[in-house]
Amino acid sequence: MNPIVYAIPVFMLTIAVEAWLAHRRRIANYDIADAITSLHFGVLSQVSGVFVRALSFGAYVFVFEQLRWFTLPVDSVWVWLLALIAYDFIYYWVHRFGHETHLMWAAHQVHHSSEYFNLSTALRQTSTGAFASFPFYLPMALCGVPPVVFGAVALIDLLYQYWVHTELVRKLGWVDRVFVTPSNHRVHHGQNDYCIDRNYGGIFILWDRLFGTFVEERDDEPVVYGIRKPLSSYNPLWGNLHVYRDLGRRMLASDSPWAALRALISRPTAGAAHTGASQKDHFDPGNFTRYAPPTTQATRIYAVIQYALLIAPTTHFIAVAPTLAMGDRVAYALLILAWTIGVGWVLEGRRHARRLEALRVGATAGALLLLPTWFGWNASTGVALAIAALTLGSLLLLRQAQTTRQDSAGAAA
Repeated sequence: MNPIVYAIPVFMLTIAVEAWLAHRRRIANYDIADAITSLHFGVLSQVSGVFVRALSFGAYVFVFEQLRWFTLPVDSVWVWLLALIAYDFIYYWVHRFGHETHLMWAAHQVHHSSEYFNLSTALRQTSTGAFASFPFYLPMALCGVPPVVFGAVALIDLLYQYWVHTELVRKLGWVDRVFVTPSNHRVHHGQNDYCIDRNYGGIFILWDRLFGTFVEERDDEPVVYGIRKPLSSYNPLWGNLHVYRDLGRRMLASDSPWAALRALISRPTAGAAHTGASQKDHFDPGNFTRYAPPTTQATRIYAVIQYALLIAPTTHFIAVAPTLAMGDRVAYALLILAWTIGVGWVLEGRRHARRLEALRVGATAGALLLLPTWFGWNASTGVALAIAALTLGSLLLLRQAQTTRQDSAGAAA
């Protein structure tokens, strides 16, 4: 069982608590459309991980079993501690290359594309990053770190980074000088001039201090989050692919194969690490405007309900995917992908988005009622009817959103 399955309820609860506390303290660090989009990125990251994880972890196991130089004991505390430190050290360099090479930035920019900073941002993860990053960790297999130890410390490193994505925790004194904390990770997500290419650590900020990439958060200049070439979309598929498109165009415009290869390993877009503009260009925080297409309250409520409904099939997919035939696995993944894209288009207010979303919702409810099983799950008639009724009932909010928008347009005319 993927351990993330057990973490999902914790993620949802802590996000809700943080949003409530932020509201109480009048801190505007949440936007429903942005948060839902971050969660959609997280869903697709886990869905794609089902297909990629066998390759990346399988490669680690193969190297460990066939090529390792040593055999480290799995029951020694020092092996676990050294493995965690080694993993975090490698993570620092993977993360740094993710900002300093165009190919790896194409994957990593997903995590920086939110213009807000909260716990939902932590879940805004790439669906393509494992392809380029997993080879960096193979030296741990060569050195004899058992796969179970490697998998555990990788999960610890990943889960640690969840809590540092918040504005509610301010500076923590000496802790900020040793560990990655919300303060120095806020810097990492900033597009202010002083924030670019800083604070890469996963657990330990000591790596940044050692290799000259550490910067302390400034009290006199609030961090502005996001990337300088903004995503400006709630479509998580486009969010994963748009920089690859730019990279592909740059490679096709190259005058030689070597120039195309250099484009892959060069700094992203004109030499700026995660900006989309020249690193020498000055960023004025006072002129920054967040992406915020107009949405009605009914539309936002609809998006929240659809994500709440999506949690169950996503969790089920992650849990049962290893037992499904490849065709069923792909079909289930495409259904989840269509779910996230449809809601994203509705939030963007795209033309025909509501009609397409109504079609998607109707087809999903129909499949739940008519298919003999839901990808191996045998739902009782009563449960299937209840879920289908709730799913179809959410379409009333889409109708209400459309009516409200039309009324607003008529009043403006």
